[in-house]
Amino acid sequence: MPNKQSSSINNDNKFEALFNSASMAIIVVDKHGVIIMANEYANTLFAYSNDSMVGQLLEQLIPQRYHHNHVGYRDHYIEKPKARTMGLGMTLSGLKKDGTEFPVEISLGHFKTGEEQFAIAYIADITKRKLSEEKIILQQAEMELVNEEMKKLNTNLESTVDSRTNELQATLNALKASKEELTLSLEKEKEVNDLKSRFVSMASHEFRTPLSTILSSISLLSKYLTSEEQHKRDKHIDRIKSSVKTLTDILNEFLSLGKIEEGKVDVKSEQFNIHAFFNDIINEMSVLLKLGQSFQYKHIGLANTYTDSNLLKHVMINLISNAIKFSPEQSIILIETEVTQNTTTVKITDKGIGIPVSDQVHLFERFFRATNVTNIQGTGLGLHIVGRYIEILKGTIQYHSVFEKGSTFEIQLPTKIINDFE
Repeated sequence: MPNKQSSSINNDNKFEALFNSASMAIIVVDKHGVIIMANEYANTLFAYSNDSMVGQLLEQLIPQRYHHNHVGYRDHYIEKPKARTMGLGMTLSGLKKDGTEFPVEISLGHFKTGEEQFAIAYIADITKRKLSEEKIILQQAEMELVNEEMKKLNTNLESTVDSRTNELQATLNALKASKEELTLSLEKEKEVNDLKSRFVSMASHEFRTPLSTILSSISLLSKYLTSEEQHKRDKHIDRIKSSVKTLTDILNEFLSLGKIEEGKVDVKSEQFNIHAFFNDIINEMSVLLKLGQSFQYKHIGLANTYTDSNLLKHVMINLISNAIKFSPEQSIILIETEVTQNTTTVKITDKGIGIPVSDQVHLFERFFRATNVTNIQGTGLGLHIVGRYIEILKGTIQYHSVFEKGSTFEIQLPTKIINDFE
């Protein structure tokens, strides 16, 4: 069985892998503007080799003509930091190592460990978007020219034959159709960008505490050198593990949402013993129980069910985690299952804080969090993903919740679906 130190190393590696697998550039700088962390995407985006960006001034990534003003902006932000989008209404430029400039979109976050203030920049290359916008502007200009030409023709060629009029009308219809396609494209891109902005805002807030905990714990670990101080080292190692798990859960939720939106979720149904399935989940989730909390599991009906066990496990872990998180100490979390020839039913009941009636209509929306959980960590993605997975599994999910008395979530899945998963 691995010791705690090796587990910490594994978690550190996992955090580094998650940090480096992010699909946008992430750069962390200290109060002097020196880069102390940069993920692999950032190195690739700015054409640096691995870790060669670390130790450089942030201004090395900005064209020379902006250096003077940027230093002042950077110092002002460090003094009064807040999460925000940078350069609204402006086109910002990045500078690759080889001197190539490219347009970027930047969102800023911050965190503080000890007395040291750090800033986080989330950077996206918007070269393709700029090219698309330029194309749209060009097409709009072409449309204006065509409209002007039509006005002239209507004024000077009133006696033109119907065939000529029909040709011009056909041209107008084609341009109108092109405009509608471009409008739809822009609306879709706007929705994607809104999701990205909401994720960046959420990530800036939710990443701050675990990142600060990890940095402070790593710093303190180096101070405990004797064997008598092992319990202190263990305490900070546990804090690092917990923080890395929090970051892992956040990123896993966003990655799951991305796969769902892209239609990349593969359903692989199989027959399995539902009693053993839930016993494994209960054993796995027991480490998260609060003081005095416990599980009570009841099953009736057939022993086996037929569905995608991986997707069902993801759903159950999310719902059971919520039951643990939102329930008090010394409470029981009830899990009930029933399998018939046609239907598999799962109920999860807690005695937690419940969901306000006014919030229940929005429960499965992306990034939605109930008004009574603002002080409890979370992304607002979990139940949305649960709902989408249940839909993919051809099932239904219902809930009953009473404010400050608890909630019950009931899932029904077909015990076997013929051909739909082939």
